[in-house]
Amino acid sequence: MLSLHTNLMIRLRSDEKGATAVEYGIMVALIAVVIIVAVTLLGTTLSDTFNNIQCNVAGKGNWVPAAGSTAGACVKPA
Repeated sequence: MLSLHTNLMIRLRSDEKGATAVEYGIMVALIAVVIIVAVTLLGTTLSDTFNNIQCNVAGKGNWVPAAGSTAGACVKPA
């Protein structure tokens, strides 16, 4: 009976498959959070940059974003 208990304890201690899956899950969650934060912070800046390039290529001036909105307009410099 003691050897059965000892064998069971040895197998339970050496089985780390569950711990590895949890570690991978935490790592994937952290990577997802970093991607979401990066997209949120850079999204508006990238959008304004591409809109400015579009206005310049079309010869309409510079992109001026509207305050508190995602809209804006191309404005020719005076």
